[in-house]
Amino acid sequence: MVCLSRENFAVEGKRKGTPCSSLGAMAISDGSFEEAQRNAIGFNEAQVIARLREIFASSDPRISVGIGDDAAVVAATGAQVLTTDMAVAGVHFRTDWSSAFEIGRKVTAANTADLLAMSAAPDYLLVAVALTGSETMEWISDLARGIKFEADLAGAHVVGGDISRADQVVISMTAIGSTKKAITRSGAKPGDGIYLSSLTGWSAAGLARLSAGFNEDGELSQKALSEFKSPTIDYGFDASKATALSDVSDALVIQAAQMAEASKVCFNFDLTKIQASTEFAELEKVAQKLNADIWSWIFAGGEDHALLATGSDLPGVLIGEVTAGAGLTNVPAGVEAKAWQHF
Repeated sequence: MVCLSRENFAVEGKRKGTPCSSLGAMAISDGSFEEAQRNAIGFNEAQVIARLREIFASSDPRISVGIGDDAAVVAATGAQVLTTDMAVAGVHFRTDWSSAFEIGRKVTAANTADLLAMSAAPDYLLVAVALTGSETMEWISDLARGIKFEADLAGAHVVGGDISRADQVVISMTAIGSTKKAITRSGAKPGDGIYLSSLTGWSAAGLARLSAGFNEDGELSQKALSEFKSPTIDYGFDASKATALSDVSDALVIQAAQMAEASKVCFNFDLTKIQASTEFAELEKVAQKLNADIWSWIFAGGEDHALLATGSDLPGVLIGEVTAGAGLTNVPAGVEAKAWQHF
């Protein structure tokens, strides 16, 4: 593990006299940080690290060595589950749409949801951030506070990371969790129900509202906006009896297809069951105001990070049944073409 320390900010600054990051500090191998020069916005890298150490301070007894050394030393139980996720400004978030706090929450949620999707409890986070050099100390602090806020909800601790410079803000996070038994995408079997921990589509609704410049301040519109900027993760969802599990990051239609392929079964959706859920009626009101297709939001929207599970008598929203065969059936026409793809 890489830890937030003078020595490792950043890898390219390990050699004496070379820039450690473009925040203005120099990584001097003999530890002479007093010689580090301040950057144009009035602080250096050592000051950033000191602020991050303060924000991410933890007294968890599982952490023997945390922020401040070359690497973290932590205790682990059960099988270790590891995941990583990257968020790039202009691709995964916009700084003119979301605050630093909201961005921090959103990136953290994407990682902790991946652990939940393996039936793992989130334990530790490693955070690498590339900044443009124009950010204020308050913006950087708010980003860290957002990460800390979501990490606290998940029960995880930030134990290290890295800082560098780039043309745009990039946040890469590694999440480490533990489980007694991992649940993968490949265990679904005919006869299982298909469940969502909560209805998908809210993040897409928030994006549609922002894209359209829609400024209505109703409760449901605000909910959509909030779910886009920092999605609510269903940390209390009990997936212990699930036969297969995933989180909906790209789109329901994409994750369902991945699970069906991995399990060698067919996912048959029941639209009437989806329509019967309380959240559907709420989301439909937002769709009507924006003249949008609610099914595209639900099936192709993405970034809700709801858990998609198969099994019997699970909590959440029952949305269909696993059957023999392959692929997906009863998917609303046209939604697959609207699902998110990086390339």
